[in-house]
Parts: sequence; C-alpha cells; structure tokens
Amino acid sequence: MLVKVTGILLTPDNRRVIARSHIPFNEDRSGRIIARALALEEGEAQKELKDVLAKFGGRHRDFESLLERQYRMVRRHLPSDVELSPERKKLIGSLFLAEYTFEAAALFNPSIVPHPDQSGLSEGSLRFILSLRATGEGHISSLTFRSGVIDAGQTITMDPPRDFGSTAEMKVNYLYNKPSFVKKLREMEITGNLPDSVTGGLADEFTFHDLMEMLKYHVVEYKPLTQSDRLAVEKIQWLALCNYEAQFDPSVSLSERVIFPISPSEQNGIEDARFVLFTDGDGSKRYYATYTAYDGKAVLPQLMETEDFNHFKMITLNGPAAVNKGMALFPRKIKGRYAMISRQDNENLFLMYSDNIHFWHESLPLMKPLHPWEFVQIGNCGSPLETERGWLLLTHGVGPFRQYSIGAALLDREDPQKVIGRLKEPLIIWTEASRSGYVPNVVYTCGAMIHNGTLVLPYAMSDRQTAIALVELGPLVERLLQG
Repeated sequence: MLVKVTGILLTPDNRRVIARSHIPFNEDRSGRIIARALALEEGEAQKELKDVLAKFGGRHRDFESLLERQYRMVRRHLPSDVELSPERKKLIGSLFLAEYTFEAAALFNPSIVPHPDQSGLSEGSLRFILSLRATGEGHISSLTFRSGVIDAGQTITMDPPRDFGSTAEMKVNYLYNKPSFVKKLREMEITGNLPDSVTGGLADEFTFHDLMEMLKYHVVEYKPLTQSDRLAVEKIQWLALCNYEAQFDPSVSLSERVIFPISPSEQNGIEDARFVLFTDGDGSKRYYATYTAYDGKAVLPQLMETEDFNHFKMITLNGPAAVNKGMALFPRKIKGRYAMISRQDNENLFLMYSDNIHFWHESLPLMKPLHPWEFVQIGNCGSPLETERGWLLLTHGVGPFRQYSIGAALLDREDPQKVIGRLKEPLIIWTEASRSGYVPNVVYTCGAMIHNGTLVLPYAMSDRQTAIALVELGPLVERLLQG
C-alpha cells in the first residue's frame, strides 16, 4: 500500500484561548467605560480586579502584565492629571480585553518543515515544526504550531501542546524599503501630487514613524484635502500596516505561539501558510511562508519570513503575477532566480520566476485539469520537494460535488515547466469516516517534507482536523514516471 496512515490526529480544542483586544471603534464609548471605572471607590476597584484575577489569571501567561499592557493602549482616554493605583490600571485594562477560542471550529491545512533546533536527537531522527490554520468564532483564522520528532524507523512522536495560547507583539516601527513601497503604491494606483510628495520626502529606508510624520506634515500642507487625497492617505497607511513584524517572548513555547490577524488586510484571517526551508546560493537558510491575508472582502497574497519561529516579518507580495491564493515557493533558486508555483485564474497551475522575492511579474502555464477528480480546478499543496528524479509537486484537485483530493506531479529539476510525471488517480481521498466536518468532502495540505526516503504528509480532513500519512518515495516516483 503506497500511503500509510499513522493514526496521529490533531483536533481543535475549545479550551485553548488567547486574550484579544476588545476596544470599541467609538472613542467616546471608550472614554465612558473608563469613567465608570474611575467612579469606583478604591476598595471596589480592588475587589473587582481580584474577581478578574480569580476567573482568568490561570488561563493566560503573565496575566497581570497583559492587563497593564492593555491599560497602556487606552490610557490616552484618561484625564491627563489623574493618578491611579496599579490595581485600578489593571482593572481598566481588563475592560478592554476578551477571550477568543482561536481553534474552536477547526485545526487544519498543515505544512511541515524541519525544526531549526536539531540538537539532542538520536541518529536518523528529525525534529519538525507543523504549522496549522486554526479557526474560531466568526471564521477568523490564525496561525498556530506544533512540534514533534520522526525517528530513523519513521515513527512519529508529537509534543503535547501547552495549555496557554499567547499572541505576538506587533512591531509597528517596521523598516520599509522606499523603492519597493513606491512600486506597490503604483501597483495599487495610488498616484498624484500628495503621494509623490510624501514618498519623495522619505529616505531609501524609512520607519512607520517616519511615514506617519511625513503624512501628518503633508495633510496640513495640502489642506483642504480633496476626496482623492484623503483616499490616498488611507491607502498609504493601509499598505504600511500590511507590512509589519511580529515578536514573541522567547519564553513562550512553540505550541503556545498564535499569530492572530493584526493588519488591515488580515482582519478576517491568516489563511493557508505554506512554509518552506529556503537555502540561498551562499548556503544560508531561512524559512519563508506564502499565505493569504483576508479582510472579509478581498484576498492579498503575503510573504512571511522567519529564522527561528520567534520573530516574523510579514511582507506584501507585489507585481501583476502576485495574485490569487495558493502560491508556493521553491526551496532554492532555479538558474539564479526565485521560482514559485501559483494559480493565476482559480483553475490552472502556473510557474513564476523573479529576481526579487517580493516582486512577481511573469507567469508561465504549467498544468491544467486533466482527470475527472480535478475537472473543476487544480492547485498546489505546498512547496515543491526536490528528489533525484525531479521536483515532487503535491497538488489538489476539485471534482464533482466540490470534492477535494490530493494528487502529485513530477517536474524536471532544471526546467520545472516540464511535467515529466503525473498521477492519474488521487494519492489521498476523503473517507466515510473523515468526510464530515466544517467543509465536507475535503482533504488538503499546505506542505510535506521528505525524511529518509519517506514522504511525511500531514493533511486536513474536511477543514476540521489534521492527520499525518507516510508515503514511500521510491514507489511514488516510479508510479509518477509510469504516467
């Protein structure tokens, strides 16, 4: 049998929560909430805080620091001359927080990569990181992680997740590259005297603070602003906030880390991250992940970058070919250029090349739906995996009744536009036991890895839970080459 199911099953746990900011859009309302807290006698304030600590303190890491941090976010609504006790500050912070069960509905669409720390393992073993899309109330998707070890005998041991969930701190003073920023503005058709004047006054590398100061100056300079100018200012700020850094406290374990949507483009979710361990020409390595930012109306392809899964950079992908969902980066350059699998038209697969990982201008046709199980559309299931016989590309096909199956193809190592093998039948299909879930009749993955001649393939079942399968690489490649 080509595919071996390990029996490992990762299911959503509605007991795992994060503390989510809960600040009203109406600033007057925030002021009224704070005024009510200020009207309490000190003894009452301390009693209310004690109740909050008793109910929620054991559910969050470093809870009192979390309350203090949230208080600092809203203290501008307080009278400037007021002096507050530490207890009242924490109580005010608690009024602007809410718990969010980030994986209440689903834990799915995994990708897998080698862990940056391979110390302390027995010979032939590999430690890995599994990224997962976690979905909670309102269909908001976050990114969460698990870790484990696969040994020389291909036995997988998963590390148990911690009880806590902790979000990253957003670093808004991101360092921007001016030429890239200007190109993206033009791509978004943000042009005119005001945008040109704003960017013209910035250095080749600038911070978010630099940009805000320049915007503030030109908003005053251009008064009264036209409707077009006001829209340009909003879009410039929007683009800046879509590029940011996220930092976790190093003491937070991997399974506690939750990348919750922060930027305007991500308001409704960070979806389907496809991680890859990328090796550059000089031998240096770093992790990239293409993902889909969703604001409830439109999707925006983004790139995530990290070296340690502790500090992340989120960057917009640019250019006319950086469109749609499901982009997947090759793990190395091809003939000196970055390469990417994409789906430009919701139906077919394309191959893209670029000299700059952030800008994609050209796309070449790669694969079209061929078999009934993929007649509706075909897409990729993660970054291509390099083998001696070619690039192994996992695909997904959509067939009758919107059934999703996982397939595979083999691409030429030197010229990946050449398809040298393709499965006629799916590699993995849904079963009667797995077909029911958040979205029925679906199996899907965002990335696999190869270990000691075995394809380690995590996959989601019906957009609810995640399993892991093992596939012998040699027989799979032979089947691909047989057509």
